[in-house]
Amino acid sequence: MASDVPEKAWQLRSLVKPDQTLEIFLELVDVPPPGPGEVVIRVEAAPINPSDIGVLFDGADMAAAVSSGPPERPVVTAPLPAAAMRALTRRVGTPVPAGNEGAGTVVAAGTSGTAQALVGRVVAVPGGAMYTQYRCVDASLCLLLPEGATAAEGASSFVNPMTALGMVETMRREDHKALVHTAAASNLGQMLNRLCIEEKVPLVNIVRRPEQEEILRSAGADFVCNSTSATFMDQLTDALTETSATLAFDAIGGGKLASQILTCMEAAANSSAAARYSQYGSPVHKQVYIYGALDRGPTELARNYGMAWGIGGWLLMPFLQKIGPEGVERLRRRVADGLNTTFTCNYTKEVSLAEALQLREIGVYRRAGTGAKYLVNPNK
Repeated sequence: MASDVPEKAWQLRSLVKPDQTLEIFLELVDVPPPGPGEVVIRVEAAPINPSDIGVLFDGADMAAAVSSGPPERPVVTAPLPAAAMRALTRRVGTPVPAGNEGAGTVVAAGTSGTAQALVGRVVAVPGGAMYTQYRCVDASLCLLLPEGATAAEGASSFVNPMTALGMVETMRREDHKALVHTAAASNLGQMLNRLCIEEKVPLVNIVRRPEQEEILRSAGADFVCNSTSATFMDQLTDALTETSATLAFDAIGGGKLASQILTCMEAAANSSAAARYSQYGSPVHKQVYIYGALDRGPTELARNYGMAWGIGGWLLMPFLQKIGPEGVERLRRRVADGLNTTFTCNYTKEVSLAEALQLREIGVYRRAGTGAKYLVNPNK
């Protein structure tokens, strides 16, 4: 093991306590020596994604959060509502590390040729527990970044890019012709928009604010619908009619939006001159996959879109398991090739581990809003 790798490193952890509180803190953890096929990464950049926010705060009432401890090692404590606590019984008493992905420099490696070849190189990895100063992972997980690429440029090279590619791949595998995406001005949404333009896949973007419309239109989006507009349903139906989109990926989850999308898909299907009336609605199958929970409320369904429809969940990791190692490697190489073009990611702010636990910063990044994406540098 390299002499400059410490035996212990700081790691950010989240703990559900028996007294119905959530505690987020920094803890010194062991940095294990790498096995034959492993490497130790000095983590220099790890994004805060919505999925990470779920692990960190997991239903806690962060408006009532309090901070204690010294500035260099703050401890954030927040109450957990009873409903959230019931869903977290298996987490009680076990600290959970966070950070789904990140990037940094390989500073030590095991004896295998694959591991040794990465020493001194900047790699990205979906290793989990990436909000830590040093991370030991299997070398096979590492994506070698192009020469000259920084850790910050590669930090978000897994979750959002692979999700965007997975959405397009799912569309093709399930024989749809076009896509609908909600919360479309997010970093993921902007990646998906660029990808669909390159792939010539019609994409209907749904946003909530005029400035978000402008972000996407200026990036070349053909179809952008504002869900807060009085004419939203008409706009969406027109866009669906023109694109023939029958597959949607919804990051919102709660509320009426998924049902509104299905309603407009049904109206678009029935607008065809060849469409025939049936009491069971159009035979065209309409599918909405919920992959996020920006709205944690119930998903409300109006059931006015016939019988040929489906709503389900979609997660990246089960999809990657479905396409197998060769499929995953194909998509990862595509990400590497488009790291600073199709899959580029912009950040609002870079913070240290301790700064990520400041209440004022939590108040910004936990909203997961447009233009509020944070990057954690554990070695800052």
